[in-house]
Amino acid sequence: MNALRLKWAIGLYFLVHNIWAQNIGADSTSEWKGSKRHDLQFEGRTLRVIEPREAAFGNPWLWRARFPDWHTEQDSILVAEGFHLVYVDTDNLYGSPKAMAIWNDVYDFVRSKYGLSEKPALSGVSRGGLFVYNWAKLNPKKVSCIYAEAPVCDFKSWPGGFGKGRGSKDDWEKLMKAYGFRDEAEAKGYEGQPIDGLEALAAQKVPILHTIGLHDEFVPAEENTFILVDRYLKLGGPASIVPCTQGKQELNGHHFPIESPRLVADFVKYNASHSGPLSSRPFYNLRNGLKNSYIKFEHEKKGTVAFLGGSITFNPGWRDSVMLFLEKRFPDTEFKFIAAGIPSMGSVPGAFRMERDVLSQGPIDLLFEEAAVNDATNGRSDEEQKKAMEGIVRHLRKENPSADMVLFHFVDPDKIADYNQGKVPEVIVNHEAVAEHYGLPSLNLAKEVTMRIANGEFTWEDDFKNLHPSPFGQQVYAKAMIDMLETAYLGHLDADDKRVQAKMPKALVSHPFEMGELLPIQNARLSKGWEIVDPWSPNDGKSTRPNYTDVPMLIATEPGAKLKYKFTGNAAGIAVAAGQDAGTIQYRIDKGDWQIKDLFTQWSAYLHLPWYYVLAYDLDAGEHELELKVSDRKNPHSTGHAVRIRYFFQNAAD
Repeated sequence: MNALRLKWAIGLYFLVHNIWAQNIGADSTSEWKGSKRHDLQFEGRTLRVIEPREAAFGNPWLWRARFPDWHTEQDSILVAEGFHLVYVDTDNLYGSPKAMAIWNDVYDFVRSKYGLSEKPALSGVSRGGLFVYNWAKLNPKKVSCIYAEAPVCDFKSWPGGFGKGRGSKDDWEKLMKAYGFRDEAEAKGYEGQPIDGLEALAAQKVPILHTIGLHDEFVPAEENTFILVDRYLKLGGPASIVPCTQGKQELNGHHFPIESPRLVADFVKYNASHSGPLSSRPFYNLRNGLKNSYIKFEHEKKGTVAFLGGSITFNPGWRDSVMLFLEKRFPDTEFKFIAAGIPSMGSVPGAFRMERDVLSQGPIDLLFEEAAVNDATNGRSDEEQKKAMEGIVRHLRKENPSADMVLFHFVDPDKIADYNQGKVPEVIVNHEAVAEHYGLPSLNLAKEVTMRIANGEFTWEDDFKNLHPSPFGQQVYAKAMIDMLETAYLGHLDADDKRVQAKMPKALVSHPFEMGELLPIQNARLSKGWEIVDPWSPNDGKSTRPNYTDVPMLIATEPGAKLKYKFTGNAAGIAVAAGQDAGTIQYRIDKGDWQIKDLFTQWSAYLHLPWYYVLAYDLDAGEHELELKVSDRKNPHSTGHAVRIRYFFQNAAD
């Protein structure tokens, strides 16, 4: 296991977030060179974040110290090419320990809020050199590269003025105060200057680039850049200096044109892109958040959490980690967990079995739902996917309007191939449309795993292994989920905060499966050839699934067997056990045209597969009758004509 994989394996629960909500003011937005600019009040200081129109892979960022509106040419290039740009106003702190404490908080905050990469590029202009080098030396593993323009590297040179430079008496007094020096002798003996203690930074091979003026009388290069770069090179650190000699030199040589902003941008872009493991933040969207469940868990000390999905939810792994996280995050809360994952089940089975498997156990405070793998693999149509997923949301909210819900999109090889070709898998488009319409948080693990593989953090073959993830893959899932939940449950709750009932918007699609329910096989009117076998178990040695063996099963094995079933609502179907001898049915609704359905699946040869067939939808409300008969046709791969019905189901219209 390489270093990145080891970091993932041991870092599952080491997700640390500070609670900043009480220290952050309102976010005002404006336009900056065609991009969105956010201005916030952070710990009493102005924090500026420029957000690119489209973030580059890995969410790289440039962190600027001082003078954010000076020489922005290279900044503009980087933002246009997908970099975030961050600046915090720490005026009059001159890179002091007080400033560094603020920078540490800003680093944690912007990474959490905007999902930025682990290693920013630092940019320091003039006195900004004090900030970028002092922070970089404190955090050498968190820096991708450093760009500095005419940087102060020794405050004895500026603002002290104890060398050949002009200095600044006013700034020197402010610096002495910011650092807490008792007198000039203590300041002159200070060994925490940018030029000092470069060993750890050089050991990390952090690249540095300085642009300077050769006749700078305020921050002379020979007292600053030349000393720092000479020491850094001798320690083995990579460093470059670009003298800017063209154009008008102003402010006694301290102000000069940047001759090649593209060179600076390329330096930053080359070193800051794809550095370190990716953050999970770009892959989840909190939308309306999880405030209701937060209030319920924190204030009422009780919570019911359900997990609805297929085999990836049924199997142990991420679900256990999420339950453990919730118990640790809310240690005084009594949780009831409902494990409603059944292998092979996507959104359509979820919509019709939700009443039995989830809602029958009482009000749900938080529901985790996943279906992207099975919906696509099982060949569900776009219309079925949307009706089913929207139906699950609406059914949940009809039962408990203050319930929270999260959608997960798990990964499989087809989704990796789509993302690598620049396409969003259609099933994720469908599910995300529902999440957006209802303001639900969602986590796109399919894209996250694809991007992490591309980033070299692990491989599919050796680490993740399968759409049923290895233990390592389960940790990848769990880590991202916990990161999302940590962020969702971040911040302060007031004692009088109340849960808010969600408004039910107009449905996205016609007749979503929002009142799905399973119906007993005993209500069918049977002709000759059918029997209810109770309990039924296969005798062919093929595999089975829970709730589809040692249970009542309505069975016919010969062509011609007929039945009728009355149901109420706008949709209906059958849930069957489709084994190696699965047959074909003919069916019609309300004496309409006969239709045909082959029950044999690509997995039937070795498994009595639970399968939900929607036989009709978008019907008028009211009572209907399903007629069904066993056809004399059969799939060429099937060994028989068997029809084994576990349930009928309907979507009961309001």
